[in-house]
Amino acid sequence: MQGADETSAAVRPRGHELSATGVTVAYDGVDVVHDAAMTLRPGEVTVLVGPNGSGKSTLLRTLARLQRPRAATLLIDGDTDGLALGTREFSRRVALLTQGRPTPGGLTVRDVVEFGRYPYRGRWGKGDPRGRAAVDRALDLTGVAELADRGVEHLSGGQLQRVWLAGCLAQETGVLLLDEPTTYLDLRYQVELLDLMRDLADDHGIAVGAVLHDLDQAAAVGDRIVLLQAGRVVADGSPEEVLTAQRLTETYGIRVDVDADPLTGRLRTRAVGRHHIRSERPSTTP
Repeated sequence: MQGADETSAAVRPRGHELSATGVTVAYDGVDVVHDAAMTLRPGEVTVLVGPNGSGKSTLLRTLARLQRPRAATLLIDGDTDGLALGTREFSRRVALLTQGRPTPGGLTVRDVVEFGRYPYRGRWGKGDPRGRAAVDRALDLTGVAELADRGVEHLSGGQLQRVWLAGCLAQETGVLLLDEPTTYLDLRYQVELLDLMRDLADDHGIAVGAVLHDLDQAAAVGDRIVLLQAGRVVADGSPEEVLTAQRLTETYGIRVDVDADPLTGRLRTRAVGRHHIRSERPSTTP
């Protein structure tokens, strides 16, 4: 992936503020997210963390209007009712990279990335003069430009993940939501994707919201951390405020130590299992 400084004007729209209050979501009549609230601000990266089943992805999908809430207020820039906007208008403001997208057959990488331009196109795909340039920028930013003409069925999981991300970037929205975006990526591309998230926020003012399982990655990339447990937001603040040893230990049900990385100065976490602390073994030397 290229850095944002290598691709000028990579994302054209200004960032939007997306706020949600009173979010309650139910599956089969059972509430799985309870009266949640959070705000994504332009120029900030907000990371949702928490145990499996805590409601992170459900809350993110609700912000993207892919999950119908039982109750919610969704505002864009403080005064626009996000739930009342038409699909195309909403999609020009908010994009979501979901988990587990199917692999389409018979399409090239460029074809898939071009799907991100659908909010700007009229009938028969017309009326999008910026489309080609937007797709080219997205391909460059995600490091898949050299794969543009390759069939997506021949890609690895990591390559395909970057192609789907490119489609979201081609959508040119002011809010970008990412549901476990580092899935399938090797170490290099995990780091580069996290760097790209920061570039989008810092250099282009995009409001970025992401679900991450790796607490160290969350601390490294996030301006704000939203911690969920059993469908409720239990903490919302800076990494230093939220990712404390006591709170993480209580939330995850396992001992979690927190200290500062001596190289970067950022928070570093470590879950401690039964075999992680070795006792002194008796000497067998006579």
